[in-house]
Amino acid sequence: MSPKRFHFIAIGGAVMHQLALHLHNSGNIVTGSDDAIFDPAYSNLKKHGILPDKLGWDYNRITQDIDAIILGMHALADNPELLRAKELGIKIYSFPEFIYEHSKEKVRVVIAGSHGKTTTTSMIMHVLKSCHKDFDYLVGAQLEGFEFVVKVSPDTPIIVIEGDEYLTSALDPQSKFLHYHPHLAVLTGIAWDHINVFPTFEAYVDTFRKFIQSVKNKIFYYHQDKELNKLAQEKHSCELIPYFPFDYSINDNQVFINYNGKNYPINIFGEHNMANLSAAHHICRELGISSEQFIESIQSFKGAAKRLELLYDDVVNRLTIYKDFAHSPSKVIATVKAVRERYPDRKLAVALELHTYSSLQKDFIEHYKNSLDTSDNACVFIDNQELILKRKEPISSKWIKEHFGNKQIEVPRDTQELQTWLSNQVGKNTVLLLMSSGHWAGIDLKGLGKKVI
Repeated sequence: MSPKRFHFIAIGGAVMHQLALHLHNSGNIVTGSDDAIFDPAYSNLKKHGILPDKLGWDYNRITQDIDAIILGMHALADNPELLRAKELGIKIYSFPEFIYEHSKEKVRVVIAGSHGKTTTTSMIMHVLKSCHKDFDYLVGAQLEGFEFVVKVSPDTPIIVIEGDEYLTSALDPQSKFLHYHPHLAVLTGIAWDHINVFPTFEAYVDTFRKFIQSVKNKIFYYHQDKELNKLAQEKHSCELIPYFPFDYSINDNQVFINYNGKNYPINIFGEHNMANLSAAHHICRELGISSEQFIESIQSFKGAAKRLELLYDDVVNRLTIYKDFAHSPSKVIATVKAVRERYPDRKLAVALELHTYSSLQKDFIEHYKNSLDTSDNACVFIDNQELILKRKEPISSKWIKEHFGNKQIEVPRDTQELQTWLSNQVGKNTVLLLMSSGHWAGIDLKGLGKKVI
């Protein structure tokens, strides 16, 4: 097959640039543009020789010999390159449209839900690879053993997709996962998020209702989620099958799953991850993996990047530091609960960075109430630069404490105060949990553990 020429508008996105790298490494001609590109995208694109020669948009980049435009969510409808592509009649794909176009003949598996979809997708990918199954994939985080977070190829029979409910592009306001039309799917739960796109909870639920209607064969849904149970009672053309968390136990901080009367050690922990594990088990069985193969393979799964990622572990001083992507209220609650359960005899210090549009919305912050209460020490940090970028007004410390329902929470006013608070938590017999989808104002998180005496 002869190489194709692709141009990415808004190439700097976390997953967009990974698709660009994958297509480039597959022998295609790839170019791109963006008005801002940050690491790791910047370094990755530069390394492979496809970093744009300058930032910004230029309609002269769009020429008739381009086979297809791949349009990122960051690009606006009046983008000059997009307008030029329309003038020339070049085929334009949004990211999910491109993925679907290259998976029409495959068995499509989509993992959807407000939380746990990256971890569940990663579990399935890990097991399939361990069992030497050939497959394509799209996942929202780097996974050990996989060079990229996306792979599309002509010959594989299966594609496993993390299905995002966020909007598709400036030209298409529907949820990304509505483009995939999966044969098999998972729904991990529904907890209101993305309020800048879904202004009401009803609108948020409705996009999942539409997703259910798009599934061809089977959906496995988390039975303990009340909203999913409501949707399951409605009339649908596909089969809806409930799943429950794996039975598990903890002994001396080691987690075991209990299956068929035997205990198997695993690296992940928390009831929410036991539910994710159960969903992955169901999907893998549908794809021809036996339960025995699944149990054997999953024992070596270490998790996806930034999902309860172990940054530092000092066994002698019993100091452990985790970094987690948790940012929405439901994710924060589940993550704090999981860490507290695994380390009941240690001091638990929790830092939460409010970073997303939703979490910086004053009428949404009340959903975080009591979410940090089981910690011993807690702080909530807001990077002032993010407030400026997202055009949000400053939020007072008093207001945050009131709406988190906890007057003991510390609210660092700047990076130096955050650095001081974090350093003060580092000590013997302690677990430090850092939760954010942001960047912690550039603080060296991995270096924190070295401060213990």
